[in-house]
Amino acid sequence: PRVIDRLREYIRLAAGLKSDGSLDDAHRDKALACLARFGQRLRGMPSARVRAVATNAVRQLRAPESFLAPAEAALGHPIEVVSGREEARLIYLGVAHGIPDAPGRRLVVDIGGGSTEFIIGEHLEPLKKESLQVGCVASTLRFFGDGRITPRRWQQAQTDIAVELQQFAADYRAFGWDEAIGSSGTLRAIDAVLRENGWSDAGITRAGIERLRDAVIACGNADHIALPGLSEDRTGIFAGGVAILEAAFAALGIERMRVAETSMREGLLYDMIGRAEHRDPRGA
Repeated sequence: PRVIDRLREYIRLAAGLKSDGSLDDAHRDKALACLARFGQRLRGMPSARVRAVATNAVRQLRAPESFLAPAEAALGHPIEVVSGREEARLIYLGVAHGIPDAPGRRLVVDIGGGSTEFIIGEHLEPLKKESLQVGCVASTLRFFGDGRITPRRWQQAQTDIAVELQQFAADYRAFGWDEAIGSSGTLRAIDAVLRENGWSDAGITRAGIERLRDAVIACGNADHIALPGLSEDRTGIFAGGVAILEAAFAALGIERMRVAETSMREGLLYDMIGRAEHRDPRGA
């Protein structure tokens, strides 16, 4: 696939989820307005050539149809709600196509807004897939909701995320992998900050994450993290992403991780190509 047009808007739908499973009006209106703009760009495109998917934030809604109906009307195309494991499969597909093929297994970690996916695969085939309800937006709100970052709160975040990771960490470590790869904007942002500050010269390392953690805590407030290499649109959700990655490195015994430029969007494209050629790669 060759990119001929790209349009991106940050909505952070996970930040609008309320405890009763509904979506607050501000995020709902922002999302629908965004989809309407996307719909204008896609006007005239055959539905068979468009695939729109919703992930964790919509999966968490108590009544997803109340959002999906107006969302589909705004976009002008159907929207498919994918499961966490299907999201993991698509992420792996995008990453595997975006890097040179090599022998051995790969662990892919993708930190999204509301969930984080962990996949072990070989070549183009995902072998193990897990999706956890921890994401950079949700975790920042959960552990640093009022903005304050303290060592005690950080440790609580590490403890709580580690409990989630215990569901599969031992199984993953026993299964093994030869290389760890990060995907998604959060991982690319962390990688950029480590390189800009000279805390890592090749990918994300455990030592680099420890220095980054100390710098984030020293900032004292999740909304005012100012670090060289960190873009302004990532500031308010960066702390949660760093906390998740530190816990993942510890639970899975990761020492070094390189970062891929491709992820779920590219996985969707390759999946559509496979279906068009009658090679549907979807697993059970």
